[in-house]
Amino acid sequence: MSEFLASLGAWNWIVVGAVLLGLEILAPGVYLLWIGVAALLTGALSFQIGEAPWWGWPAQLAVFLVLSLASVLAGRYAFGSDKGESDQPLLNQRERQLIGQISTLEEPLRDGHGRIRLGDTLWLITGPDLPAGTRVRVVGAEGTTLKVEPV
Repeated sequence: MSEFLASLGAWNWIVVGAVLLGLEILAPGVYLLWIGVAALLTGALSFQIGEAPWWGWPAQLAVFLVLSLASVLAGRYAFGSDKGESDQPLLNQRERQLIGQISTLEEPLRDGHGRIRLGDTLWLITGPDLPAGTRVRVVGAEGTTLKVEPV
């Protein structure tokens, strides 16, 4: 086994790097990209160092692991998640988009619970007991239940 690992030269690192980059294309998600880059860098380093006696497979593997960690950290730093403001901060938060809307109760609000129609959707609501026909404003949301108060 040791002889087989020792026979792996610089081209093998290049092939491993190319295979990892190819797999990244098939399964995108930036998981294999940085490890593939580390394999390519290890191969390039192997071409530069050549057949130095200390540059055996243990040293190559150690360099590959260090370069993998360094490239993952560099990639996270350079292309990490964008913490900027969104132009649509309430996207996919339908209940929060409804805050401030006014509607008329079609049925009374009893024991602090009821339903209201906003657009084409019936929403569960909480608020003070109110008779049917009262105009209410949505003032908050807790999960998919809207909080209302009389206008």
